[in-house]
Amino acid sequence: MKLLHLSDLHLGKRVNEFSMMEDQKYMMEQILEIAQECRADAVLLAGDIYDKPVPPVEAVQLFDNFLTRLAQKNILVFAISGNHDSAERLAFGAQLMQGKGIHIAPVYDGNSAPICLRDCYGEVRIHLLPFLKPAMVRHVFGEEEISTYQDALRIALEHMELDLSKRNVLVAHQFVTGAIRCESEEISVGGLDQVDAALFDAFDYVALGHIHSPQHVGRETVRYCGSPLKYSFSEAGQEKSVTLVELGAKGAVNLQKIPLCPLRDMRKIRGTYLEVTARSFYQGTNTEDYIQVTLTDEEDVPDGMQKLRIIYPNLMRLEYDNRRTSQERQVEASRGAELKSELELFEEFYELQNNQPMGDGQREFVQELIRKLKGAE
Repeated sequence: MKLLHLSDLHLGKRVNEFSMMEDQKYMMEQILEIAQECRADAVLLAGDIYDKPVPPVEAVQLFDNFLTRLAQKNILVFAISGNHDSAERLAFGAQLMQGKGIHIAPVYDGNSAPICLRDCYGEVRIHLLPFLKPAMVRHVFGEEEISTYQDALRIALEHMELDLSKRNVLVAHQFVTGAIRCESEEISVGGLDQVDAALFDAFDYVALGHIHSPQHVGRETVRYCGSPLKYSFSEAGQEKSVTLVELGAKGAVNLQKIPLCPLRDMRKIRGTYLEVTARSFYQGTNTEDYIQVTLTDEEDVPDGMQKLRIIYPNLMRLEYDNRRTSQERQVEASRGAELKSELELFEEFYELQNNQPMGDGQREFVQELIRKLKGAE
Protein backbone atom coordinates (compact mmCIF):
# COMPACT_ATOMS: atom_id res chain seq x y z
CA MET A 1 0.00 0.00 0.00
CA LYS A 2 1.32 3.44 -0.96
CA LEU A 3 0.60 6.51 1.17
CA LEU A 4 1.65 10.04 0.24
CA HIS A 5 2.47 12.03 3.38
CA LEU A 6 1.89 15.82 3.25
CA SER A 7 1.56 18.49 5.93
CA ASP A 8 1.71 22.21 6.65
CA LEU A 9 0.22 23.48 3.40
CA HIS A 10 -0.67 26.78 5.14
CA LEU A 11 -3.04 27.71 2.33
CA GLY A 12 -3.68 31.45 2.25
CA LYS A 13 -0.37 32.32 3.91
CA ARG A 14 1.38 35.64 3.42
CA VAL A 15 5.16 35.93 3.89
CA ASN A 16 6.54 39.43 4.45
CA GLU A 17 3.24 40.73 3.04
CA PHE A 18 3.59 38.66 -0.16
CA SER A 19 0.64 36.36 -0.90
CA MET A 20 1.70 32.74 -1.47
CA MET A 21 -1.52 31.75 -3.26
CA GLU A 22 -0.05 31.56 -6.77
CA ASP A 23 2.88 29.50 -5.50
CA GLN A 24 0.53 27.23 -3.54
CA LYS A 25 -1.69 26.61 -6.59
CA TYR A 26 1.40 25.65 -8.59
CA MET A 27 2.59 23.31 -5.83
CA MET A 28 -0.80 21.64 -5.38
CA GLU A 29 -0.89 20.84 -9.11
CA GLN A 30 2.54 19.25 -8.77
CA ILE A 31 1.42 17.17 -5.78
CA LEU A 32 -1.62 15.93 -7.70
CA GLU A 33 0.66 14.82 -10.53
CA ILE A 34 2.98 13.04 -8.07
CA ALA A 35 0.05 11.25 -6.39
CA GLN A 36 -1.10 9.93 -9.77
CA GLU A 37 2.35 9.04 -11.11
CA CYS A 38 3.37 7.07 -8.00
CA ARG A 39 -0.07 5.41 -7.86
CA ALA A 40 -0.73 6.44 -4.29
CA ASP A 41 -3.60 4.64 -2.60
CA ALA A 42 -4.11 7.50 -0.13
CA VAL A 43 -2.88 10.95 0.84
CA LEU A 44 -2.14 11.66 4.51
CA LEU A 45 -2.59 15.36 5.40
CA ALA A 46 -1.02 15.94 8.82
CA GLY A 47 -2.52 19.31 9.73
CA ASP A 48 -2.11 23.04 9.17
CA ILE A 49 -4.12 22.82 5.97
CA TYR A 50 -4.80 26.54 6.28
CA ASP A 51 -2.66 29.31 7.72
CA LYS A 52 -5.48 30.84 9.76
CA PRO A 53 -8.56 29.49 11.58
CA VAL A 54 -10.71 31.62 9.24
CA PRO A 55 -8.96 31.19 5.88
CA PRO A 56 -9.51 33.44 2.86
CA VAL A 57 -12.06 32.30 0.27
CA GLU A 58 -9.37 31.61 -2.34
CA ALA A 59 -7.60 29.21 0.04
CA VAL A 60 -10.82 27.29 0.73
CA GLN A 61 -11.51 27.02 -3.00
CA LEU A 62 -8.00 25.71 -3.64
CA PHE A 63 -8.36 22.98 -1.00
CA ASP A 64 -11.83 22.08 -2.26
CA ASN A 65 -10.42 21.65 -5.77
CA PHE A 66 -7.55 19.54 -4.42
CA LEU A 67 -9.87 17.16 -2.55
CA THR A 68 -12.29 16.91 -5.48
CA ARG A 69 -9.57 15.95 -7.93
CA LEU A 70 -8.11 13.36 -5.56
CA ALA A 71 -11.57 11.84 -5.19
CA GLN A 72 -11.96 11.77 -8.98
CA LYS A 73 -8.70 9.81 -9.19
CA ASN A 74 -9.99 7.36 -6.52
CA ILE A 75 -7.18 8.38 -4.13
CA LEU A 76 -8.29 8.28 -0.50
CA VAL A 77 -7.60 11.24 1.80
CA PHE A 78 -6.96 11.15 5.56
CA ALA A 79 -6.71 14.66 7.02
CA ILE A 80 -6.45 16.21 10.48
CA SER A 81 -6.50 19.77 11.78
CA GLY A 82 -3.30 21.44 12.99
CA ASN A 83 -2.74 24.27 15.44
CA HIS A 84 -3.36 26.85 12.68
CA ASP A 85 -6.67 25.29 11.62
CA SER A 86 -10.14 25.52 13.07
CA ALA A 87 -11.01 21.88 13.75
CA GLU A 88 -14.73 22.71 13.55
CA ARG A 89 -14.50 24.46 10.18
CA LEU A 90 -12.17 21.87 8.65
CA ALA A 91 -14.50 19.03 9.66
CA PHE A 92 -17.61 20.67 8.16
CA GLY A 93 -19.33 18.13 5.89
CA ALA A 94 -16.88 15.39 6.90
CA GLN A 95 -19.54 12.70 7.21
CA LEU A 96 -20.81 13.43 3.71
CA MET A 97 -17.30 13.37 2.27
CA GLN A 98 -16.54 9.93 3.71
CA GLY A 99 -18.67 8.47 0.92
CA LYS A 100 -16.13 9.87 -1.55
CA GLY A 101 -13.12 8.53 0.37
CA ILE A 102 -12.30 11.84 2.07
CA HIS A 103 -11.78 11.21 5.80
CA ILE A 104 -11.36 14.31 7.97
CA ALA A 105 -10.86 14.00 11.72
CA PRO A 106 -13.67 15.58 13.76
CA VAL A 107 -13.12 17.87 16.73
CA TYR A 108 -11.40 15.68 19.32
CA ASP A 109 -14.01 13.85 21.44
CA GLY A 110 -12.06 10.79 22.58
CA ASN A 111 -13.66 8.53 19.96
CA SER A 112 -10.79 7.55 17.70
CA ALA A 113 -11.88 4.40 15.90
CA PRO A 114 -9.46 3.69 13.02
CA ILE A 115 -10.35 3.55 9.34
CA CYS A 116 -9.49 0.08 8.07
CA LEU A 117 -8.00 -0.56 4.64
CA ARG A 118 -6.85 -3.81 3.08
CA ASP A 119 -4.16 -4.88 0.64
CA CYS A 120 -2.49 -8.17 -0.24
CA TYR A 121 -0.73 -8.25 3.17
CA GLY A 122 -3.93 -7.79 5.16
CA GLU A 123 -5.34 -4.91 7.14
CA VAL A 124 -3.95 -1.39 7.54
CA ARG A 125 -5.52 0.71 10.29
CA ILE A 126 -5.34 4.51 9.85
CA HIS A 127 -5.65 6.50 13.10
CA LEU A 128 -6.42 10.25 12.92
CA LEU A 129 -5.41 12.46 15.85
CA PRO A 130 -5.86 16.24 15.37
CA PHE A 131 -3.66 18.75 17.16
CA LEU A 132 -4.14 18.35 20.91
CA LYS A 133 -3.73 20.70 23.84
CA PRO A 134 -4.00 19.45 27.44
CA ALA A 135 -7.33 21.28 27.95
CA MET A 136 -8.87 19.43 24.98
CA VAL A 137 -8.09 16.03 26.47
CA ARG A 138 -9.07 17.08 30.02
CA HIS A 139 -12.47 18.05 28.64
CA VAL A 140 -13.01 14.45 27.47
CA PHE A 141 -11.19 12.52 30.19
CA GLY A 142 -11.77 14.69 33.26
CA GLU A 143 -10.91 11.86 35.65
CA GLU A 144 -7.33 11.67 34.31
CA GLU A 145 -4.39 13.72 35.60
CA ILE A 146 -3.46 15.85 32.57
CA SER A 147 -1.23 18.90 32.99
CA THR A 148 1.20 18.72 30.04
CA TYR A 149 1.17 18.03 26.31
CA GLN A 150 2.98 14.78 27.10
CA ASP A 151 0.13 13.76 29.44
CA ALA A 152 -2.51 14.76 26.89
CA LEU A 153 -1.00 12.75 24.05
CA ARG A 154 -0.30 9.73 26.26
CA ILE A 155 -3.91 9.59 27.48
CA ALA A 156 -5.29 10.09 23.96
CA LEU A 157 -3.14 7.26 22.58
CA GLU A 158 -4.04 4.95 25.48
CA HIS A 159 -7.72 5.31 24.57
CA MET A 160 -7.15 4.38 20.92
CA GLU A 161 -8.29 1.04 19.54
CA LEU A 162 -4.95 -0.55 18.73
CA ASP A 163 -4.48 -4.06 17.37
CA LEU A 164 -0.74 -4.64 17.42
CA SER A 165 -1.03 -7.65 15.13
CA LYS A 166 -2.12 -5.28 12.35
CA ARG A 167 -0.25 -2.49 10.61
CA ASN A 168 -1.07 0.81 12.33
CA VAL A 169 -0.51 4.26 10.82
CA LEU A 170 -1.00 7.41 12.90
CA VAL A 171 -1.56 10.90 11.46
CA ALA A 172 -0.78 13.53 14.13
CA HIS A 173 0.24 17.16 14.55
CA GLN A 174 2.53 17.68 17.55
CA PHE A 175 6.07 18.84 18.35
CA VAL A 176 8.22 15.81 19.14
CA THR A 177 11.27 16.43 21.33
CA GLY A 178 14.43 16.60 19.23
CA ALA A 179 12.83 17.93 16.04
CA ILE A 180 14.56 20.90 14.42
CA ARG A 181 12.36 23.99 14.07
CA CYS A 182 12.25 26.81 11.51
CA GLU A 183 11.44 30.50 11.94
CA SER A 184 8.04 30.10 10.27
CA GLU A 185 6.62 27.82 12.99
CA GLU A 186 4.79 28.85 16.12
CA ILE A 187 6.94 28.29 19.20
CA SER A 188 5.69 27.64 22.72
CA VAL A 189 7.68 29.34 25.45
CA GLY A 190 9.99 26.91 27.24
CA GLY A 191 9.15 24.02 24.94
CA LEU A 192 5.92 23.27 26.83
CA ASP A 193 4.40 21.66 23.72
CA GLN A 194 7.04 18.93 23.41
CA VAL A 195 6.18 15.23 23.51
CA ASP A 196 8.37 12.13 23.59
CA ALA A 197 8.77 10.05 20.41
CA ALA A 198 8.54 6.88 22.55
CA LEU A 199 4.79 7.48 22.81
CA PHE A 200 4.51 6.36 19.18
CA ASP A 201 6.26 2.99 19.58
CA ALA A 202 3.10 0.98 18.83
CA PHE A 203 2.69 2.46 15.33
CA ASP A 204 4.29 1.17 12.16
CA TYR A 205 4.40 4.66 10.67
CA VAL A 206 3.68 8.07 12.20
CA ALA A 207 2.84 10.84 9.70
CA LEU A 208 3.61 14.04 11.59
CA GLY A 209 2.86 17.67 10.86
CA HIS A 210 3.85 20.95 12.59
CA ILE A 211 7.57 21.12 11.77
CA HIS A 212 8.46 22.58 8.36
CA SER A 213 11.80 20.81 7.84
CA PRO A 214 11.66 17.22 6.52
CA GLN A 215 13.18 14.92 9.16
CA HIS A 216 12.63 11.85 11.30
CA VAL A 217 12.63 11.87 15.09
CA GLY A 218 14.03 8.81 16.86
CA ARG A 219 13.34 6.13 14.29
CA GLU A 220 12.93 6.58 10.53
CA THR A 221 9.22 5.81 10.62
CA VAL A 222 8.32 8.69 12.98
CA ARG A 223 8.53 11.40 10.38
CA TYR A 224 7.84 15.02 9.52
CA CYS A 225 7.50 15.42 5.76
CA GLY A 226 7.93 19.20 6.09
CA SER A 227 6.02 22.00 4.38
CA PRO A 228 5.83 21.84 0.56
CA LEU A 229 6.96 25.48 0.26
CA LYS A 230 9.55 27.60 2.04
CA TYR A 231 7.87 30.05 4.39
CA SER A 232 10.92 31.69 5.99
CA PHE A 233 14.50 32.45 5.01
CA SER A 234 15.69 29.98 7.63
CA GLU A 235 14.46 27.35 5.12
CA ALA A 236 16.32 28.87 2.14
CA GLY A 237 18.85 26.03 1.94
CA GLN A 238 16.30 23.22 2.18
CA GLU A 239 14.99 20.99 -0.58
CA LYS A 240 11.25 20.59 -0.09
CA SER A 241 9.63 17.23 -0.72
CA VAL A 242 6.71 14.92 -0.03
CA THR A 243 7.20 11.49 1.53
CA LEU A 244 5.98 8.34 -0.18
CA VAL A 245 5.35 5.58 2.36
CA GLU A 246 5.12 2.04 1.01
CA LEU A 247 3.79 -0.53 3.49
CA GLY A 248 4.72 -4.15 2.94
CA ALA A 249 4.07 -6.94 5.42
CA LYS A 250 3.95 -6.07 9.12
CA GLY A 251 7.23 -4.33 10.01
CA ALA A 252 8.24 -3.60 6.40
CA VAL A 253 8.09 0.13 5.60
CA ASN A 254 9.87 1.74 2.66
CA LEU A 255 10.22 5.54 2.55
CA GLN A 256 11.01 7.75 -0.43
CA LYS A 257 11.36 11.53 -0.47
CA ILE A 258 10.01 12.97 -3.73
CA PRO A 259 11.45 16.46 -4.36
CA LEU A 260 9.22 19.41 -5.18
CA CYS A 261 10.08 22.24 -7.56
CA PRO A 262 8.59 25.62 -6.56
CA LEU A 263 7.30 28.29 -8.90
CA ARG A 264 9.64 30.72 -7.14
CA ASP A 265 12.45 29.66 -4.83
CA MET A 266 13.44 31.51 -1.65
CA ARG A 267 17.08 32.61 -1.64
CA LYS A 268 19.58 34.77 0.23
CA ILE A 269 22.12 36.94 -1.57
CA ARG A 270 24.88 39.03 -0.07
CA GLY A 271 27.30 41.74 -1.16
CA THR A 272 27.71 45.46 -1.62
CA TYR A 273 25.02 47.42 -3.42
CA LEU A 274 27.23 47.67 -6.51
CA GLU A 275 27.85 43.91 -6.45
CA VAL A 276 24.24 42.77 -6.13
CA THR A 277 23.11 45.20 -8.84
CA ALA A 278 25.88 44.30 -11.29
CA ARG A 279 24.66 42.48 -14.39
CA SER A 280 27.37 39.84 -13.98
CA PHE A 281 26.00 39.10 -10.47
CA TYR A 282 22.37 38.40 -11.35
CA GLN A 283 22.64 37.17 -14.94
CA GLY A 284 21.68 33.53 -15.26
CA THR A 285 19.72 33.51 -11.97
CA ASN A 286 15.97 33.66 -11.50
CA THR A 287 15.41 37.24 -10.37
CA GLU A 288 11.71 36.40 -9.83
CA ASP A 289 12.61 34.29 -6.76
CA TYR A 290 11.78 35.51 -3.26
CA ILE A 291 14.95 37.21 -2.13
CA GLN A 292 16.62 38.38 1.06
CA VAL A 293 19.45 40.79 0.30
CA THR A 294 22.16 41.49 2.86
CA LEU A 295 24.18 44.57 1.93
CA THR A 296 27.68 44.96 3.35
CA ASP A 297 27.99 48.70 2.59
CA GLU A 298 28.95 50.79 5.61
CA GLU A 299 26.36 53.44 4.70
CA ASP A 300 22.68 52.68 4.17
CA VAL A 301 21.52 52.96 0.56
CA PRO A 302 18.74 55.59 0.32
CA ASP A 303 15.51 53.92 -0.89
CA GLY A 304 17.49 50.67 -1.15
CA MET A 305 14.43 48.41 -1.10
CA GLN A 306 12.71 50.26 -3.97
CA LYS A 307 15.89 50.43 -6.04
CA LEU A 308 16.68 46.73 -5.61
CA ARG A 309 13.12 45.74 -6.53
CA ILE A 310 13.78 47.04 -10.05
CA ILE A 311 16.03 43.98 -10.44
CA TYR A 312 14.50 41.68 -7.82
CA PRO A 313 10.72 42.38 -7.93
CA ASN A 314 10.03 39.82 -5.17
CA LEU A 315 12.61 41.19 -2.75
CA MET A 316 11.13 40.41 0.67
CA ARG A 317 13.78 41.59 3.07
CA LEU A 318 16.74 43.98 3.05
CA GLU A 319 19.35 43.78 5.78
CA TYR A 320 22.76 45.31 6.43
CA ASP A 321 25.84 43.60 7.79
CA ASN A 322 28.48 46.20 8.64
CA ARG A 323 30.25 47.73 11.62
CA ARG A 324 27.11 49.55 12.73
CA THR A 325 24.94 46.43 12.82
CA SER A 326 27.51 43.90 13.98
CA GLN A 327 28.75 45.78 17.03
CA GLU A 328 26.80 44.97 20.14
CA ARG A 329 27.14 47.96 22.35
CA GLN A 330 25.23 48.86 25.40
CA VAL A 331 24.72 52.33 26.70
CA GLU A 332 25.37 52.47 30.42
CA ALA A 333 23.11 54.85 32.23
CA SER A 334 25.03 56.97 34.73
CA ARG A 335 21.85 58.23 36.38
CA GLY A 336 18.14 57.50 36.40
CA ALA A 337 15.99 58.34 33.38
CA GLU A 338 13.93 60.75 35.44
CA LEU A 339 17.06 62.91 35.98
CA LYS A 340 18.09 63.04 32.31
CA SER A 341 17.25 65.72 29.81
CA GLU A 342 15.21 65.06 26.68
CA LEU A 343 18.38 65.36 24.59
CA GLU A 344 20.25 62.82 26.73
CA LEU A 345 17.38 60.34 26.48
CA PHE A 346 17.17 60.76 22.73
CA GLU A 347 20.96 60.32 22.41
CA GLU A 348 20.75 57.02 24.30
CA PHE A 349 17.85 55.85 22.14
CA TYR A 350 19.76 56.77 18.95
CA GLU A 351 22.87 54.92 20.13
CA LEU A 352 20.89 51.79 21.01
CA GLN A 353 19.23 51.80 17.59
CA ASN A 354 22.35 52.52 15.53
CA ASN A 355 25.28 51.24 17.63
CA GLN A 356 27.02 54.59 17.23
CA PRO A 357 26.72 58.01 18.90
CA MET A 358 24.99 60.99 17.32
CA GLY A 359 27.09 63.47 15.38
CA ASP A 360 27.37 67.15 16.29
CA GLY A 361 25.03 68.17 13.48
CA GLN A 362 22.43 65.62 14.51
CA ARG A 363 22.66 66.71 18.14
CA GLU A 364 22.14 70.37 17.20
CA PHE A 365 19.13 69.47 15.03
CA VAL A 366 17.48 67.45 17.81
CA GLN A 367 18.20 70.18 20.38
CA GLU A 368 16.56 72.81 18.17
CA LEU A 369 13.56 70.50 17.55
CA ILE A 370 13.10 69.94 21.30
CA ARG A 371 13.28 73.69 21.91
CA LYS A 372 10.58 74.35 19.30
CA LEU A 373 8.32 71.60 20.69
CA LYS A 374 8.65 72.97 24.20
CA GLY A 375 7.87 76.47 22.94
CA ALA A 376 4.67 75.19 21.31
CA GLU A 377 3.33 73.70 24.58
